Amino acid sequence: MHNPMRHSFHSSEAGQRGFTLIELIMVMVIVGILAVFVVPRFFDVNIFQSRGAADQVKAALRYGQKIAIAQHRNVDVAISSAAISDCGTELVGGNVNCVISDSVAVTAQTVTFNALGQPVPNAAGSIVIGVAPNDTTIIIEVETGYVH
Repeated sequence: MHNPMRHSFHSSEAGQRGFTLIELIMVMVIVGILAVFVVPRFFDVNIFQSRGAADQVKAALRYGQKIAIAQHRNVDVAISSAAISDCGTELVGGNVNCVISDSVAVTAQTVTFNALGQPVPNAAGSIVIGVAPNDTTIIIEVETGYVH
C-alpha cells in the first residue's frame, strides 16, 4: 500500500537541497571583500624580494660571525646592492660579501665580528632592508653578536 503522507514527506525533504539566495549573496560579498584587501598583497613582488633579501643578509651575518669564532680573528661582512645579487657564504680575503638586488633598498655597510663573535666596535647595530611598510630590521646584539 502506498502512504500519501510518507510520499509528501520525502518529496519536501528532497526539495530542500542547495543554498538560499541570501547565503549565495553573502558568500559573494565576503569573496569581494577578500579580493579587494587580501589578493593585492599576494601579488606584490616587493614584499617577497624584501623578505628574501633580509633572510640572505641574516644568513651572511651569521655565517661571518661563525667564521670569526672558528678562525679566532676578525671577519668583515660587507653588505651592498647591485643589479645582480650574489649573497654567498664564501670567505674571500677575510670578508664575507653579501650583494642583494638593487630593487630592494639597503644602505651599504660593513659589519665586523671579532674572535668572540661580537660586533666591532662593541655597539648594537641594525640594518634596515626594504621600504616601509614592508621593511625588515635586522638587529645585531652588543655582547653576543646574535643576529635577529
